[in-house]
Amino acid sequence: MFGALITKIVDLLYPYRCLKCGKVLDSAGYLCDHCVDEINFIAPPYCAKCGTPLHVDNASNLKYCATCSGKTKKFYRLARSAVVYDNSDKNLIIAFKFFDKTENANLLAAMLKVAGKDIFDAGADLIIPVPLHKSRLLKRRYNQSAILSDKLSKMVNIPVDCFALVRHRKTRPQVEFSGKERITNVKNAFSVKYPDRIINRRIILIDDVMTTGSTLKECAVALRHAGAKSVDLLTVARVID
Repeated sequence: MFGALITKIVDLLYPYRCLKCGKVLDSAGYLCDHCVDEINFIAPPYCAKCGTPLHVDNASNLKYCATCSGKTKKFYRLARSAVVYDNSDKNLIIAFKFFDKTENANLLAAMLKVAGKDIFDAGADLIIPVPLHKSRLLKRRYNQSAILSDKLSKMVNIPVDCFALVRHRKTRPQVEFSGKERITNVKNAFSVKYPDRIINRRIILIDDVMTTGSTLKECAVALRHAGAKSVDLLTVARVID
């Protein structure tokens, strides 16, 4: 009885609130119904390879987008994202990434779990976050992709390794560039420090947002060169042109 009273007092003083708008929730949760409805979740139909939404009249008859229909070999096995990166979810991600709102991690990781179903069904051995350079990690104090990877690891029972892949070259933030400049900025910036942890493993590479995919590509190439059996890309959000 006393414990129940304490719980009621705590609920009154510290009620559950929507992570997006701050509205008090009737029960434990992450978002209110209104904010859930606002977010542009990526759902079928989407490209079976890269996960890009198929916005055409006959999408139900298509398996791949125009880019993936070609014979060009991809550096990854599958790519999936939970939401379209826009104003409906941008604040959730930016607050988590830059403003210490690490309480958003559970929600974002839950989104990754749903979005990654195709990847988990295909089979995976190890989760690896996109690493930060040590100087940026020291300044920011945490790697948002590592936190997401740790949360996701517990949800799907797949181990995480935050140290095998490293960013050995300091790069400028990708937001400062566009197009080909992004590719140049991160070219050969990543390497595998512990190849024995990578060889013949099916890797899930985790990041918060996919824009052009340049950073993820460089990470995936480094992992494949180190002997990874396959690399899948899984992000919370992706930019859709």
